[in-house]
Amino acid sequence: MEHEAPLALDVFGISWLDFNISNVLMIAITSLIVFVLSVLGARSLQMKPSGAQNFMEWIIDFIKGMINDMMDWKTGKIFLPLGLTLITYIFVSNLLGVITMAVFGHELWWKSPTSDPGVTLTLSGMVIILTHYYGIKMRGAKEYGKDFLKPFPAFLPIKILEEFANTLTLGLRLFGNIYAGEVLLGLLAGLLTSGAIGFIGGAIPMLAWQGFSIFIGGIQAFIFTMLTLVYMSHKVNAEH
Repeated sequence: MEHEAPLALDVFGISWLDFNISNVLMIAITSLIVFVLSVLGARSLQMKPSGAQNFMEWIIDFIKGMINDMMDWKTGKIFLPLGLTLITYIFVSNLLGVITMAVFGHELWWKSPTSDPGVTLTLSGMVIILTHYYGIKMRGAKEYGKDFLKPFPAFLPIKILEEFANTLTLGLRLFGNIYAGEVLLGLLAGLLTSGAIGFIGGAIPMLAWQGFSIFIGGIQAFIFTMLTLVYMSHKVNAEH
């Protein structure tokens, strides 16, 4: 899969600053899809809910259950919007490259945003920063800072390294799974276009892998959201 990423160079006149235009496009499309699904799920709420409302209520109850497993509801209820946003946004992002991939020339435009490490590491970095923010907000800076000195002050460098490790593992786990899936789908797509024999030999594996990729996309969205709530519970609960 020899495809280049479409880049815009010299952003704001800074020679070393560039960005992936396809990432920006796919992030915007993902955001639009999640917004539309959320509006459809929350519009015209009824006692006998429609399919969209049922689905949205199921996701909300699912996130509530995750929060209740990690912290008391009084503390964790403010993280419901965060968990709901992460699991829906990442799941939709994971699926976009499974449905199809679009290549113009040698540039890959349509793909999963989460198949780019810059996107997943940005998400994980945002999550880790939020855990520190809420830890300080809900417990106070002095009390929160003591956690970095337990059980001994000499553990401070290790605790700092742990935060970087959490950021890397959270982001790279998501990236690695989605990117590997897209690479294999690209290889199977190439086999389909290689002739009649290639089409016959590649059609069934292609459909099977697409189905498996949807499952993996859901699992990875769940894992990312679950670990986010785990990290958050460790920061906001004093006993941790």
